[in-house]
Amino acid sequence: MKNKLSKNDALLRLVETAILLALAIVLNSKFVPNFPLPFGGSVTIFGQLPIVLIAYRYGAKWALPAAILFGFTQLLFGWGNAAAIAQTFGAYLIFILFDYLLAFGSLGLAGIFRNKIKNEPLSLAVGSVFASILRYLCHFISGVTIWQAYADEKGVLLYSLTYNGSYMIPEMIITAIGAFGVAGVLKLANKNK
Repeated sequence: MKNKLSKNDALLRLVETAILLALAIVLNSKFVPNFPLPFGGSVTIFGQLPIVLIAYRYGAKWALPAAILFGFTQLLFGWGNAAAIAQTFGAYLIFILFDYLLAFGSLGLAGIFRNKIKNEPLSLAVGSVFASILRYLCHFISGVTIWQAYADEKGVLLYSLTYNGSYMIPEMIITAIGAFGVAGVLKLANKNK
């Protein structure tokens, strides 16, 4: 039988998630230095890390809705990109799902190695890399399907691979370094996962 959360534990989990979600939104905003690309995507300073921490502390069942909500907030701030490229309902749907909801939602899986790798900093860093790769794949799919007009002579596969890699690879590295550092300083595992 699973441990049922006490009211205090449930409240703590909810407040902690709200604070980390708000921190992720701020770290991805114009108020914090980041390095945006012309057609969407940017390299942030630990912008994914708060969502990765939620996933590690509370598991995917709790973190996925929070990560998808984070994706929705990013969609609200990045909606102008859709008007530039999406011409059909299908293109809008791919844009919404693969550039935002599924892409950022995949960060909710960052805690996947929590009980598989005993070294907590390594477990969190590897989980953040795994989730970042999933996010990269989502952006790659969107790049191949709806952003192909910008591919020029490189071809759509190479274009999507390089454009999305130009911000996702640095983002993945920054997140993994931050995850390793935070987990090395704080005890993150939650007994009431």
